[in-house]
Amino acid sequence: MSSGIDFSDLQRRMDGAISAFKSDLASLRTGRASANLLDPIQVPAYGSTMPLTQVGTVTVPEPRMIAVNVWDKSLVGAVDRAIRESNLGFNPIVDGTNLRIPLPELNEQRRKELVKIAHQYAEGAKVAVRHVRRDGMENLKKAEKDGEISQDDSRTHADRVQKMTDETISQVDTLLTDKETEIMQV
Repeated sequence: MSSGIDFSDLQRRMDGAISAFKSDLASLRTGRASANLLDPIQVPAYGSTMPLTQVGTVTVPEPRMIAVNVWDKSLVGAVDRAIRESNLGFNPIVDGTNLRIPLPELNEQRRKELVKIAHQYAEGAKVAVRHVRRDGMENLKKAEKDGEISQDDSRTHADRVQKMTDETISQVDTLLTDKETEIMQV
């Protein structure tokens, strides 16, 4: 690595942050129930935390209802608690090993809550992108210090890393604006 930095790796990591952000936004469905709505929920189980989909089956029996069939009866309480504490505004109804989750009506207040959650997801994505930029800049400084690249090359590469960062953050902002519009229009 004579340039002191692997731009394709930085781009891959920034694209990963965008993919994770898109996945988070997809979980903010507004009109219909979707099994993806519960994707971000982590359940404390068996001494660690795991995704909800690894402790039960998520189905959508009705347009405004999500059902979760928990495989292990001892985890029903933990799943219920995880869903309630997820800040998604769901109040599950426990029925044995099944949880029924009616989707709340989308009033103005609920829409604003969803927009706030979308903004939190966007900020998380931006932080991830900035971490990638920081790693790239540190690699450049190290390469310059070690004499692998000149000071001019270091500046040129730093500008390229910053440009990649700006483009990725702009992409996050665009996705956020689109999702905000979708939430408020439904």
